[in-house]
Amino acid sequence: MKTLFGRHFLSFDELNFDEIMQLFKTAELLKAETRMRRFQPLLANRTLGMIFEQTSTRTRVSFEVGMRQLGGHALFLSANDLKLAKGEPISDTSRVLSRMLDAIMARIFSQANLETLAAYSSVPVINAMTDMYHPCQALADIFTIWEKRGKLEGLKFAYLGDGNNVCHTALISCAKVGMNVYSASPEGHDPDPAVVERCREYARAWGSEVKLVRDPKEAFQDADVIYTDVWLSPGQQGSEEERKARFMPYQVNNAAMKLAHPKCLFMHCLPAKRELEVTEEVFESESSVVFEEAENRLHAQKALLVHLIP
Repeated sequence: MKTLFGRHFLSFDELNFDEIMQLFKTAELLKAETRMRRFQPLLANRTLGMIFEQTSTRTRVSFEVGMRQLGGHALFLSANDLKLAKGEPISDTSRVLSRMLDAIMARIFSQANLETLAAYSSVPVINAMTDMYHPCQALADIFTIWEKRGKLEGLKFAYLGDGNNVCHTALISCAKVGMNVYSASPEGHDPDPAVVERCREYARAWGSEVKLVRDPKEAFQDADVIYTDVWLSPGQQGSEEERKARFMPYQVNNAAMKLAHPKCLFMHCLPAKRELEVTEEVFESESSVVFEEAENRLHAQKALLVHLIP
């Protein structure tokens, strides 16, 4: 079961297709057991340290509940608790924590700092979100699509909005499993070119494509999955009104959904700003799987923990 035994999970790039599918099969089993209120103590006496520079509802609850259901313990650590805000080197923090914990989950601003944390850690480090990537979210997203559609290869995935950390990881994860990926953003808000080039390399192995487009209709057309995120991410500059003017053509609304495949799924990592990136009608429609997607954070991350922690 432990195909990722002892490894870090810093970005979705680190997983191959077979490893992704192993995680999905484990998540599927754990989800079924959870529904029956059956919990195996697969991580009995293990402790996960959770470092938070940014608050989060879904990340904290899903990891805490997941560890408890697996028989282990999760320890919440804010940046102030660890004195990171007061200048203690991340390398020192990492070496101390990894002598006391079985794994470290970090939701921090800087991908570079996360990589330093991992470089000095003797236990697995999990990226629970940085400025560059959000791989635990993507794991739950792709698992949800796999559950709903029964396949991944050949599906059209459309991302609408800012080329941010959620976008980067959505593109990587979809390209890794053979989906055709379209990303539509206004000028100046494209995803990182290096990330896009890596995604195109992954896509070539499947014979699929990764396209950046300006016209949102090109992304919406015949899409099997439509995904969006907030237009103003935490820490970004600019007013909501400025963003609204720039991004409104990329809003996911009924007109957009009519261009998509009749069974198109609408997805959002949450929290959502309704009537901005998505209308209330779409968010609450039968096409929307946002709350199943959110629930799957628990099951997909439990699978990840089981595979990573010795």
